[in-house]
Amino acid sequence: MKTEQRRLGLLGLILSSALVLGACANLSDSTVTGDAAKLQSLAALDGKAPMRRTLDIQTWQTAQGAKVLFVEAHELPMFDLRLTFAAGSSQDGDVPGLATLTNAMLNEGVPGKDVGAIAAGFEGLGAEFGNGAYRDMAVASLRSLSAQEQREPALALFAEVMGKPTFPADSLARIKNQLLAGFEFQKQNPGKLASLELFERLYGQHPYAHPSDGTAQSIPAISRQQLQAFHARAYAAGNAVIALVGDLSRSEAEAIANQVSAALPQGPALAKIAQPQAPKPGVSHIEYPSNQTHLMIAQLGIDRRDPDYAALYLGNQIFGGGGFGTRLMSEVREKRGLTYGVYSGFSAMQARGPFMINLQTRAELSAGTLTLVKQLLADYLRDGPTQQELDNAKRELAGSFPLSTASNAAIVGQLASMGFYDLPLSYLDDFMRDVQSLSTEQVKAAMAKHLDPEALVVVTAGPTVAQKELPPPTDRPAELPSAVPH
Repeated sequence: MKTEQRRLGLLGLILSSALVLGACANLSDSTVTGDAAKLQSLAALDGKAPMRRTLDIQTWQTAQGAKVLFVEAHELPMFDLRLTFAAGSSQDGDVPGLATLTNAMLNEGVPGKDVGAIAAGFEGLGAEFGNGAYRDMAVASLRSLSAQEQREPALALFAEVMGKPTFPADSLARIKNQLLAGFEFQKQNPGKLASLELFERLYGQHPYAHPSDGTAQSIPAISRQQLQAFHARAYAAGNAVIALVGDLSRSEAEAIANQVSAALPQGPALAKIAQPQAPKPGVSHIEYPSNQTHLMIAQLGIDRRDPDYAALYLGNQIFGGGGFGTRLMSEVREKRGLTYGVYSGFSAMQARGPFMINLQTRAELSAGTLTLVKQLLADYLRDGPTQQELDNAKRELAGSFPLSTASNAAIVGQLASMGFYDLPLSYLDDFMRDVQSLSTEQVKAAMAKHLDPEALVVVTAGPTVAQKELPPPTDRPAELPSAVPH
C-alpha cells in the first residue's frame, strides 16, 4: 500500500466527506420499456425522493465468529470482498503506530512469497488488493473476477496474506523509513501540525488522541514480534466483519466467508473503545512562518449509533458540510472573501468523534475570522435553519442519494460500515426516511443538544502579525486570499 494511502487519517475523512456514510442509499430500480417510457420534468420531481430499491442484504456468522453481510449483484462478472477489523490505532495501547504498521505489512510477505510475488500474483489474476488503517478500524479488500478459475486462486492468495503474513525484516525497515520521512514532511505542513495538536487537546489520554501513523519516537522501536502479536489478537476472526458484493450465489458467498474466516487467527472480538472525557475549551497557537493562518475549531461530537445522527447530518450540511451555499461558505467566502473554502463536519466513530470546522485565511485577518466563525455557529445553534435551507438540503440529498451505492465497491463499503458499527440492515432506507421527515425545530434541537459554542477547542497555525478589522459583507467581496500549499 502506498504511503499516501496509509496516511489517510481521520482528519482527511472529516474534512473531505464528513459523515459520508450518512449520504448513502439504494440504487434506483425504476425501469421503463417501449412506449411506456416517458420523460418527467425536473419540476414534476421537485420535492420528491427518487425511486429506489431496497438492497437484499443477507447476513450470518461464520463458525469462527466473523460477521458476514452479502448482497448478490450479477450485473458484472466480478465480486468485491472487504474485511473490517477493530484494529485501528485506537487499539495501539502504549505503542503508537502499531496498528498502521501491522496493516501496511500484511502484503509484504507470506511463506514462500515476497512482496513482489504477492503483487504479481494478484496482477496476473486481474485481481486488486487494498488495505488501510484508521483510528477505529483496519481494512483489507479484494476485487476479483467471479469465474472459478480466477476467483479461487485470488481468494487463496488473499487468505494467505490475511492469515499468514511473515512481516519480513527488510520490508519492515523500508516502511518504517517511509513513515519517518512522512513525519519530517509534516513539519512543513502547518495544517497537519494543527490537526495533530487538536486531537491531543480534544482527547487527552483517550486512544483517539495519538496520530494513527504513530510518532517519530514510537515507530523505530516497534518489533516484528509486536506486529505478530497484534495481528494474532486484532486480526482474529471474531474481530472481523466480512462484506461481500457481486456475482456470487449464497452458497458461493458462504464458501468464501468460511475460507477467509478459517484462514484468520482464531479469537474473540476486542473490547469497544471507551467514551472520551470532555476537553478543556480554549485557543492554542502554533507559530509558523506563512502568509496564512490555519484555523481548526472543534469539540466532541457523537458516536456512530447516536439516534440524532440523521438530524446532525442534515443540520451540518446546511451549516458547513455541503460546499457552496452553506452558511459558512456564504458568510466567510462569498460575502467577505476571507477564504477559498470553509467546511464543517461530524465524524461519528465507535466512541464520540469530533465535530470540526476547518479553514485558512490571511494571517492579519485570522482573529476576526475566528470570531466570525464562532459567532456564525452560535447564531445557527440559537436560530436553527430556515425552512428554505432545510428544503434545499433535503432535495440535494434526495438527488445524490442513489449515487453512493451505484457500484459494487460503494455497496461493499456501506455493508462493511454497517457491520462494523452494528447498524440495522434497514439502515440505508431508515436514514433517508428519517432525513426527509425532519423539521427545522428537530434539526435545531439536535444541533443545540450536541454542540456548545462555549466548549470549543481551537488550534491556529501561522505567524503572529498585527491584526486588521474584517471587511464588511458585500455582494462583491475583495480578492480571495492567495493559496498556499497545505
